[in-house]
Amino acid sequence: MISPDYSIRPMTRPDLDLAIDWAAAAGWNPGLYDADCFYAADPTGFLMGQLADEPIAAISVVKYGATFGFLGLYIVKPAFRGQGYGLQLWHAGLETLKGRNVALDGVVAQQDNYIRSGFRLAHRNIRYQGIRPTQLPDLPPSVQSSLVSLASLPFSTVLEYDQAVFLAARSAFLKCWLAQPGSHAIGLVHHQKLAGYGVMRPCREGYKIGPLFADTPSFAEEIFLALIAQIELGSTFYLDVPEPNSPAVTLAERYGLISVFETARMYNQQIPPLPLDRIFGVTTFELG
Repeated sequence: MISPDYSIRPMTRPDLDLAIDWAAAAGWNPGLYDADCFYAADPTGFLMGQLADEPIAAISVVKYGATFGFLGLYIVKPAFRGQGYGLQLWHAGLETLKGRNVALDGVVAQQDNYIRSGFRLAHRNIRYQGIRPTQLPDLPPSVQSSLVSLASLPFSTVLEYDQAVFLAARSAFLKCWLAQPGSHAIGLVHHQKLAGYGVMRPCREGYKIGPLFADTPSFAEEIFLALIAQIELGSTFYLDVPEPNSPAVTLAERYGLISVFETARMYNQQIPPLPLDRIFGVTTFELG
């Protein structure tokens, strides 16, 4: 039974730090600087469930543009699960996204609940884990292509490429995401046009690559190798791959990465025509 002392309110910026600590405790391995970029995406897009003076539940309901939203970071502290607090927060969060096409990356244990709430499966995402090897292969450079620091390109160029793959503009988020301390952001330019980019950021454990977007599998491989070349030998890194992109799965397995986790990308309205053949790594399971 839900206590009358339970309330739901917008998160403050320090609240988001707390929610990300909960995510770390649950084994989600967030990035060291995720909170700043998450909050930049939509400061109104985070709700906290509070019992008297104690925060006990969190959810992110980030709005992109006028028609799209992404639900994530849905956590209830273990001692308060199964009592309806999370469900009430879930409904409050969805109400803030009413009328939008809402996406989420659902963990296996919750997927049936999401289906009952009207979400339907689009595809699986597979988290792959790897270890930075001692040696990396030298790939022949693609014809008329070059790898560059993403910071050397106009931000408008990166945003235009990103929007074509993500299907929504996320300018504030992207500016923060590309400039995280300790991260690496690399673009591939082909025929004087951006043909792919990737970001690798430090996490509570190792590093995560995300996003990894590219026009072709060979471009994705070049960016992938350039990113992992930046980290110390023996470091752990992760890549979240949309399963329908078989060349992305092949890329992960070619370099000895192993599957350690999966989510289901689900939507509550139409399944949009995402160009999955260009998505070799998801940006983040929390915000899409």
